[in-house]
Amino acid sequence: MSDLWQSMGPQIWPAFWITIKLTVYSAIGALIWGVLLAAMKVSPVPVMRGFATVYVNVVRNTPLTLIVLFCSIGLYQNLGLTLATESSNFIATNNFRLAVLAFVLYTATFVCETLRAGFNTIPIGQAEAARSLGLTFTQVLGLIILPQALRTVIAPLGSVLIALTKNTTIASVIGVAEASLLMKSELETHGDQILLIFAIIAIGFMIITLAEGAVFGWAAKRWAVKR
Repeated sequence: MSDLWQSMGPQIWPAFWITIKLTVYSAIGALIWGVLLAAMKVSPVPVMRGFATVYVNVVRNTPLTLIVLFCSIGLYQNLGLTLATESSNFIATNNFRLAVLAFVLYTATFVCETLRAGFNTIPIGQAEAARSLGLTFTQVLGLIILPQALRTVIAPLGSVLIALTKNTTIASVIGVAEASLLMKSELETHGDQILLIFAIIAIGFMIITLAEGAVFGWAAKRWAVKR
């Protein structure tokens, strides 16, 4: 026990800090890209609707591990795409950003579908009234539909964020030093304390996800759309 704690203890916070940063950066990017995809899916332009529909159906049904490996092996190793400048920690920084890119591409599809469900809760008469006043599609969406839809789907978006937090464990396949990579390395060193290592990592994720659930639960009640 003491040997395990001496080895694992100093690394727990740095590992979970990487997990938190992966979650935050990916969530911001996924929300932006997800909103754009949702807008394209309800756009009057057939090409944009078709692109969004194909993208969401393909990416959402592709295993996240494949998307992470595609960003690392396909984009970086084969196509030479780099997301970091040359430095002493280039590999770690570049892998972290490639992982964020993969999570954004994947999670945005769920954000898109969640928002599209929110769009369906808005009375169609509001959009028709706005169009009769001469507002463009972009103005109707940005000023009337989207603000109400976002407030309607706060709780479901919280579920998407919690799923994203748990999905960050996949970043370990390209060497991102987050919590699950720490768990794997400790299992190799202290194979006789498997249950304890699992419990420590599980408690860490429970703390993060329960906090996220509490925040989004409060926000859903605070900004719920009154009908």
